[in-house]
Amino acid sequence: MSEQPQFTVKIDQNKFLPEGGREVHAIVSVEATAGEGAVAAPSSAKASEVIIIDTSGSMSYPDAKMRAAVAAAQVAVDALRDGVEFAIISGSNSASMVFPQHAGLVAASDRTRHQAKQALGRLKASGGTAIGSWLRLADELFDTAEGGIRHAILLTDGKNQHETAEELDAVLFRCSGRFVCDCRGIGTDWEVAELRKIASALLGSADAVVDPADLVADFQAMTEAAMGKSVADVALRVWTPQTASLRFVKQVMPSVEDLTGKRVESAPQAGDYPLGAWGTESRDYHICVEVPPGEVGKELRAAWVKLVMPGAPGEEAQVLSTGNVLAQWTDDEAQSTKINARVAHYTGQAELAEEIQGGLQARKDGDLDTATARLGRAVVLANEAGNDAITSMLRKVVDVIDPATGTVRLKRNVDKGDEMELDVRSSKTVRTRKDETLTTPRPGER
Repeated sequence: MSEQPQFTVKIDQNKFLPEGGREVHAIVSVEATAGEGAVAAPSSAKASEVIIIDTSGSMSYPDAKMRAAVAAAQVAVDALRDGVEFAIISGSNSASMVFPQHAGLVAASDRTRHQAKQALGRLKASGGTAIGSWLRLADELFDTAEGGIRHAILLTDGKNQHETAEELDAVLFRCSGRFVCDCRGIGTDWEVAELRKIASALLGSADAVVDPADLVADFQAMTEAAMGKSVADVALRVWTPQTASLRFVKQVMPSVEDLTGKRVESAPQAGDYPLGAWGTESRDYHICVEVPPGEVGKELRAAWVKLVMPGAPGEEAQVLSTGNVLAQWTDDEAQSTKINARVAHYTGQAELAEEIQGGLQARKDGDLDTATARLGRAVVLANEAGNDAITSMLRKVVDVIDPATGTVRLKRNVDKGDEMELDVRSSKTVRTRKDETLTTPRPGER
């Protein structure tokens, strides 16, 4: 593809381990840029888009939710490139077609966009919520698209009450790797954990739109981002020596997402981790490898990282870029106790997400001591990372007495929307402020 971006892989790590050291950490930065001298042009890649709008009865309480959903979907339709195949689904107890009327995709043009927006204007809210059925219909629609980038937007205002968790899980298993889905919750009656699970399974984002007035801009941004993708599927292929074990692979920028369980074996001692569709952008990944201790002075390739684009059936994957993760044993304490700044930074932000989610759950469960301790720790970590967005959200949930020590007091009356926003955005990360290496004891060497 002539417009395919150029990919680069950069490894940040401190390769030096103390005698007996086993754990190797590295940040793998992947960047996709327009070719040298080229301007990042709008993508012309083959693409399909399905917009899923919750039309359950609760969407009319208040009416502003339904009006915002219709307006946002209409703006998303306007943002589609000519020729992109699209469809709109109405979701309640079951899924039904809004546009086109038959189960299929149609190419975006002035005429079909106009027809789709008219069909959206006729939507009414009634019935319940069965999100798995909505996603199943989307998957069937994508089946009619031949290759290319497949993207869905899902909007809901409620809990998945009209099917079992097992039914939803089965649909997510079926849809995983087939399309990317960005999920949005409107209002305050949906479940953060549920939406996060859907987005995680489908390699998309999850976010809260507490104020319906913000929905139009959000849908426009999501659709424009999808229209900017030019490579449908990219994977991180990680090879490790026979004697080593890969402990985890996590995306850490732009959000924390554990990819470890998504591994697909690709060759002896190598596995692929799906990264979804790409345009011109950059993302960071944290990998941790456990190796057997070596003699002082010995150097080992702990992992060989390749960025690959899967080929057609029977064809080899195209290697886009590569990098090495190294381990070298030393008796020089100054060398082995340095933690690479980017590793430390992202380790802190992964912990930040855990502390916020754990603290909010403890608060919900009535364990106020645990909630105070964990949210206090989150204040320290957000402050250290320079994550100002999370810091300001935390201040809506706790009174910060001392940000350096994490001394906080739980607020008595917390707006539910503020709490949900903090929960769903807890895993969004910021890049490190500085790149120098920090000298700190290496945590829990195994």
